[in-house]
Amino acid sequence: MITKEMTLAQIIQIKEDSPQILMSFGMGCVGCPSSQAESLEDAAMVHGLKLDELLEALNK
Repeated sequence: MITKEMTLAQIIQIKEDSPQILMSFGMGCVGCPSSQAESLEDAAMVHGLKLDELLEALNK
């Protein structure tokens, strides 16, 4: 299960299609080195995204 505390790097490691899901929400910086240490919660806040919707999509 993916949680808001996980880093983008952790999420990408455990969920193969997560980069496509994240990019569909407007997170174009998924591959940026600095974003890899960022938590999902922080990334959602920076991009103005609804965290609950993002988590729901990632946990399908």
